[in-house]
Amino acid sequence: MKGVLLVNLGSPDSPTAKDVKPYLDEFLMDERVIDAPKWLRNILVRGIILQTRPKKSAKAYAKIWWDEGSPLIILSEKFTEKLRKQTQMPVALGMRYGSMSIKGALAELREKGVDDVLLVPLYPHYAMSSYETVVVKTLEEQQKHFPEMKVTTMPAFYKHPDYIRALSESIKEGLKDFEYDHILFSYHGIPERHIRKSDPTKFHCKMDDTCCSVNSVAHNTCYRHQVYDTTELVKAYLGLPDEQVSSSFQSRLAGDPWLKPYTDYEFERLAKEGVKRLAVITPAFVSDCLETLEEIAIEGKEEFEEAGGEHYKHIPCLNDNDDWVAVMAKWVNHWERSGKLDVVPVD
Repeated sequence: MKGVLLVNLGSPDSPTAKDVKPYLDEFLMDERVIDAPKWLRNILVRGIILQTRPKKSAKAYAKIWWDEGSPLIILSEKFTEKLRKQTQMPVALGMRYGSMSIKGALAELREKGVDDVLLVPLYPHYAMSSYETVVVKTLEEQQKHFPEMKVTTMPAFYKHPDYIRALSESIKEGLKDFEYDHILFSYHGIPERHIRKSDPTKFHCKMDDTCCSVNSVAHNTCYRHQVYDTTELVKAYLGLPDEQVSSSFQSRLAGDPWLKPYTDYEFERLAKEGVKRLAVITPAFVSDCLETLEEIAIEGKEEFEEAGGEHYKHIPCLNDNDDWVAVMAKWVNHWERSGKLDVVPVD
C-alpha cells in the first residue's frame, strides 16, 4: 500500500527558552547544519551558542506565535489536511527537528498498512542543511525501525512549471494592492562551503557568477544555482523588469563566508538608492515560519524603514494555498498511479 510522508523543518513546542533550547540543540548539532567535527560542534553549540541563544530565540518566537501554536506547524497541518482530501493515499506529516518526529510519521503510515512511501521534503531547493538532512534522517529511521518499508524521494521542485506557476500566482495575489518599486527574493542563506561540498564534480561550483550559467550535473545539488533559477523563472512568468527584481540571502551565522548579498544589507542598500516601496518574497520556504514572520515581516520592515524606505510588503509563503495543494496532489497522485515521479532531477 502506498502513502505519502511530508517533512518540514520543525518547531519548538512553545516560545519559551525551556522548549527552544532542546530544539536548537537538535537543529544545530545536525552535522549537515553545522558541518564541523562533532567535538567542535559540541563546543560551539553546547558550550557557547546554547548558553545565550535560547532566550533570544524564545523572544523572537513569542512575537510570531499563534494562539493555536507554532505557525509553521499549524500551516503544515492545514496543508496536509487539504492534501488528504485530494488523494486516496494516507498522508502523514513529520518534522526534521522537534517533537513531531519523522519516526512518528512513519509509524502512523505503517499503522495504516503503508509499505511504499513517497517522501516529500517540503523544500523547493536542494541544500545540505534542509533537503539533504531530511532525506538522510528519513532513511535512517526507515532502515532502523521500518525495514519493510520502501521509500521513494521526490527531487527538489524549484523549477517545475507547476510550482513556478503556483508561486508566481501567489506573488501576483500578494502584489494586487501594492505598487512596488522593487521586489526582493530573500532566500535562506547557507555557508559557501556547503555549495562546494554538494558539488559532485568537486570543481564546477566557483560562485563567481559564471558556473551557474554552464550546464552541469552539479546543478542538481547546487542551492545557489537553483534559487537564482527560481527567481528568473518567476520573473519571466510575471513579466517583471530586470531592474526591479533582485535576490539575497538571510539568516547567516557569524564566522564563515555565507552566500551573498545579505538580505539585511540589501534592505539598507535599496532604501539608500531610492527604493521607497519594497515587496519581499521568501521562496526557500513553502510555509511561513520564524525566518519569514519575524526576520523578514517584522525585523526586515524595521530595517528598511530605518534606512529611508517608506512602504514595505511581506508576501506570504504558499502555506495552504489551494493552488499549491492541487499541485502537490497532482504530483503524488501521478506517483500512485504510475509509480513514477512527475518531478524529476533536471540539468
